[in-house]
Amino acid sequence: MRSFDLTPLLRSSVGFDRMQRALEAAARLDTAANAYPPYDIEVSGEDAYRISLAVAGFSRDDIEITVKENSLEITAQAKTEEAAEREFLHRGIARRAFEKRFELADHVKVVGASMDNGLLHVDLVREIPQSLKPRKIEITADNPKALVHKDAA
Repeated sequence: MRSFDLTPLLRSSVGFDRMQRALEAAARLDTAANAYPPYDIEVSGEDAYRISLAVAGFSRDDIEITVKENSLEITAQAKTEEAAEREFLHRGIARRAFEKRFELADHVKVVGASMDNGLLHVDLVREIPQSLKPRKIEITADNPKALVHKDAA
């Protein structure tokens, strides 16, 4: 397992502790265990994204989607009583329980989820608050009185 020591970088920075946690979490990932279910992340617009998971064999009732802070968690647990009633000669559709987590960037919101043809689609959009968007500042003529604050006068 790789270890990243970001201490020298973090001595002179403030507020980047989430980045360090994300890098440490990425280093801990076991690629084989994290491969199920397969998924795609696509850009569906300028500030819109879609996560699609292959969830064949699961119903809407088996899947739970939770958003907490900047984390999206998708969990699924198949109903066991349904499978117990049937007899299989070959069982190739993996219906094992899973938990998939996605770290969301700031201002990314989950706007909806749908299922279609065995795929779970989770739609996301980046909504940047008006106060954080770039704005133009008008340049006015030199006016020394403009520099004096009204309350101070």
